[in-house]
Amino acid sequence: MTLPPNISQPDFTAALKAFAAIVGDEWLFTSDEDLALYRDSYSVLWDEAEERTASAAIAPDTAEQMVELVKIANRYKIPIYPISTGKNLGYGGAAPALAGSVVLDLKRMNRIVEIDERQGYVIVEPGVSYFDLYSYIQDKGLKLWIDCPSPGWGSLVGNALDGGVGVTLSSYRDHFGAHCGMEVVLPNGRMMRTGMGAMPTAKTWQQFKPGYGPMIDGLFKQSNYGVVTKMGFWLMPPPEGYTTGTVTVPKYHDLIPLIDIISRLERSKIVQGLWMLSSPTTGTRGDEAHLVNNGPPPMDPRFAVILNDPGGADMNKLDAAAQAAGVPFWACEFHLYGPAKFIAAQWDCISDAIRAIPGAQFKLNPVRSLPLPAEDIAPMFDTGQLGIPSLRTFSLGPMISYEDEDVVGHIFFSPVIPRTGEAAIEAMDLFAGIARKYKLPYPPLQFPSSIFERAFLFAVGLPVTRSATVNAKIRDIVRELVVIATERGWGEYRTAPAFYDLIMDTYSYNDHALRDFLDSIKGAVDPNGIMSPGRYAIGTHQTGKAGG
Repeated sequence: MTLPPNISQPDFTAALKAFAAIVGDEWLFTSDEDLALYRDSYSVLWDEAEERTASAAIAPDTAEQMVELVKIANRYKIPIYPISTGKNLGYGGAAPALAGSVVLDLKRMNRIVEIDERQGYVIVEPGVSYFDLYSYIQDKGLKLWIDCPSPGWGSLVGNALDGGVGVTLSSYRDHFGAHCGMEVVLPNGRMMRTGMGAMPTAKTWQQFKPGYGPMIDGLFKQSNYGVVTKMGFWLMPPPEGYTTGTVTVPKYHDLIPLIDIISRLERSKIVQGLWMLSSPTTGTRGDEAHLVNNGPPPMDPRFAVILNDPGGADMNKLDAAAQAAGVPFWACEFHLYGPAKFIAAQWDCISDAIRAIPGAQFKLNPVRSLPLPAEDIAPMFDTGQLGIPSLRTFSLGPMISYEDEDVVGHIFFSPVIPRTGEAAIEAMDLFAGIARKYKLPYPPLQFPSSIFERAFLFAVGLPVTRSATVNAKIRDIVRELVVIATERGWGEYRTAPAFYDLIMDTYSYNDHALRDFLDSIKGAVDPNGIMSPGRYAIGTHQTGKAGG
């Protein structure tokens, strides 16, 4: 067992006894077997001295128990680390940010506190997963849809607080942006509600985000200022219909006007669902990829020679080859929701706008009434666009080896880049070069994600193994990626704990004014430094006692 820093064994033992008195002995976990469940199975520091492992774990049942646990943690100066369901694979899993912390496992706090079909919201505790909420809505026959990430076993609260996103309508894909109101246990053990929830008699806690005074909900996103014990989310009404449509444009540099046009349509709320970029030169993602047993077509050998050139894929050669073969360079798949006549109008607007690009081609699939029959859903690879959570994302690609070591997982390098074709081309070239340089197991052409409405996310999953040597190399690659991304002004929006300090250091405007402000808040609200020390590097730069 790894003791918390600067904590004596007698104090730690006394604290565990006090914790157990609150939650019951059966919900205090200290055995090696139990604590193994709180390791980050995708840790890039696995079995190394720097791996962040827990000293114990506790599973409270109520927010009131949480209040008492936080008071005990303050009494003994025990660092605690709340997790919702601990499914944050690729960004840290269930492991604490500081080795020796006591994990507060909120899995027992899995109540759907309130759901309102008429107003379209739900209040949940941290242990409620997307699967739980979807099943509840289906069982009750409620006319509500959820937006879920891939995979769907995570917590609504945990996903939103860590900056997670979904795949349906843009106004719901930003899960923190779609929340409304939260209940928080502060580091001093006091319980607080944000927004309208601060008024005990309020009837609009889940309907009016701003409340009165400064809107402080954002302080609890990617931070360590408290434990969120309840959180409200806006839910959407089920769309009447759904379909996909695909646009192709012929030339490599058509990407630039294509993205400009789509972005304008999205800001005009004409494009509302997720749109996905791909290239028919690599096998069109499009509709085919949504079938479990009928994935994308294989890469054309004429293009494979160019794309797999050891010296790097020459996009001008690929552009010429594609045009000679009559294969469009880019494809863009749109997900469209609503009544059939609304989808038709959306598609007309999309087509009219993109038709300005010479050679653009359009295909709209038939509009399907929702809900789809189960037999139609079963063969679909990705059901997230239909508001149905799944774990099928784990079947995307095999866990192949890297450097002769078995790959056991991945960590994400996740920079946010401008929503322009120029930036997308630059990022694709740059990251393809890094992949080629280190022989990373990635396709020669990768694509930015349009999950955010006004910026691209370029998520690169780097392989994790059980070899310290290989993992050290991966950490070096991440550092190199961060340097070259920072030089271009591309900041990461989320990262694994091993890189919290590295990324925080890149947000350095005016001699780290933001970091210093966050540290000042930490020192004020958590003078004992007990709440998630080290999380997102908040408080780690202080010389005072709130550091972690």
